Amino acid sequence: MKILHAADLHIDSPLGGLTAYEGAPAEEIRGATRRATENLIQAAIDHEVSLVVLAGDIFDGDWPDYGTGLFWNEQLNRLHGDGIPVVSVAGNHDAQSLISRNLPLPPNLTQLSTSKPETVTFAELGIEVIGQGYATRDVSLDLTQAYPDGDPNLFTIGLLHTSLNGRPGHASYAPSSVDALRAKGYQYWALGHVHAREIVHKDPWIVFPGNTQGRHAREVGSKGATLITVEDGAVSKVEHLILDDVRWDLCTIDATGSTSVDDVRSAVEERLSAIASDAEGRLAAVRVEITGSCAVHEDLWADPHEFEAGIRSLANTGGRLWVEKVKVSTTRPVDLAAAREDDAVGALAQRIAELSDDPDALVDYEDAFAGLTKKLSADVRTAEGAPVDPTKIGTAEQLAEQLDASLELVVALLAEERA
Repeated sequence: MKILHAADLHIDSPLGGLTAYEGAPAEEIRGATRRATENLIQAAIDHEVSLVVLAGDIFDGDWPDYGTGLFWNEQLNRLHGDGIPVVSVAGNHDAQSLISRNLPLPPNLTQLSTSKPETVTFAELGIEVIGQGYATRDVSLDLTQAYPDGDPNLFTIGLLHTSLNGRPGHASYAPSSVDALRAKGYQYWALGHVHAREIVHKDPWIVFPGNTQGRHAREVGSKGATLITVEDGAVSKVEHLILDDVRWDLCTIDATGSTSVDDVRSAVEERLSAIASDAEGRLAAVRVEITGSCAVHEDLWADPHEFEAGIRSLANTGGRLWVEKVKVSTTRPVDLAAAREDDAVGALAQRIAELSDDPDALVDYEDAFAGLTKKLSADVRTAEGAPVDPTKIGTAEQLAEQLDASLELVVALLAEERA
């Protein structure tokens, strides 16, 4: 018996920022969530699954019109035609309080309650699914505390939209823990909310399938759903099915050691070629970043627009590529040993060495950063896939990680100023 577990479809996510990029294939990228959803439905049919479970965020918020709902009903009806039932819960993006429009639902879909945990049993399959959706966007309670224990005579699936004990870049919703999930006696926990695929635990299986389609440059790599094979009442196999239609990727080139701009450009070209090949015919949307302390720093910065145009032109040489952004983050090579001979830099280097040897001393600096997170906008604090976890900014742990980098930055800035 096979079961398909998916989450975070975000159908018709607007991706409004694409209009800021000249030449962006905006319509193709915006339509990718629908095509990935179609791929999901086709995968369920092709693999002849007995059940589909969806762990929230089918939508990306209230529908702008009925087109989103009609598309989703059409996909559900494809499964209904093949006799495949679907069980879903609402997540924070499609909470009951957010979706103002509604349509009659196909009979094969069961949407679990948003007021309390609900159980649906498929006696002919020997399966029960237990879950609770979101009545409102912000759910701060551990919903699993009210989930009933699993029936020992059935294969029990727990359906939950959650951040568990926290994941970088994801807002904390319905927090819980592995121990709390294990205590329920279920064979499989089908989770949603976190957009990166993660097998959290294997006994029982606790799985984030990731989203079905990456939506921006921080959601890189293949995206899809999880196919579960059940034999004799136990999970025998868990597979990742690739379903995305547009592949986001990051092309990071360390230019350290490069002696010319052509060297850097050649390295980018080689990496872009590999990305296009890995995308297997999909459109590859790529962010290019050049890093490193290198001799060509000045050349790269002399005319950044020309360099960017040259990199973008590489995307036209083969494969389906679109360069979303080119970011040059190189620095001028610095001689830290020589720089330490300067009284001011030497004193700074000595203080950094002392702090590195005594991490507890960094706690004294936490107060200086205490108000920083509060000054961040709500969008930054809760952004899914944010590059920095706002809860860690200014902590002793984060400061320790930045000590050596801070000295290099000061020396590089001094070198820039003197140049």
